[in-house]
Amino acid sequence: MKTLTQIYKEKITGVLSCYDRLIFTGTLKRISYAQGMTGYLYGNNIRIFDYPRFAEPFKKLIRSNAERIAKENNIKIEFIRKSHIRKEDLVKAVLEKRGYQPGLVHILSAMEACPSYQPKYYE
Repeated sequence: MKTLTQIYKEKITGVLSCYDRLIFTGTLKRISYAQGMTGYLYGNNIRIFDYPRFAEPFKKLIRSNAERIAKENNIKIEFIRKSHIRKEDLVKAVLEKRGYQPGLVHILSAMEACPSYQPKYYE
C-alpha cells in the first residue's frame, strides 16, 4: 500500500514529522442528509427500502479490511459499547502497555449515534 507522500509526491514540497496522530474526517455532502441520500438512491435505481441490501457489501468490505489490518499487526479490534468512554484513554492504556514506538496502536469499533430517516411506504 502506498503512503500519502508516495501518492502525492509530485505535489508535496516538504514533510513534517511528529509523534502525534492524524485523524481524517470528511462528509459526502451530496448524501449527508435525507433528501440527498434519497436522491442518490433514486438516481441509481435503488429503492429506499433496498438500502440495507445495497450497503451490506460496503459494510463487509470495511469490516474485512479492518480485520486483515488487525491480524497483520497482531492486535485485536475492541468494540466500544458505551458512548461515555473516551477513546483517547483506551489508546493511552494500550500505549502504556506496549510502549511508545511507531506503528498501528489500536483499532476501535463503535456504533456512533447519528441522525437518520425512516422511509415510509404509501399505497
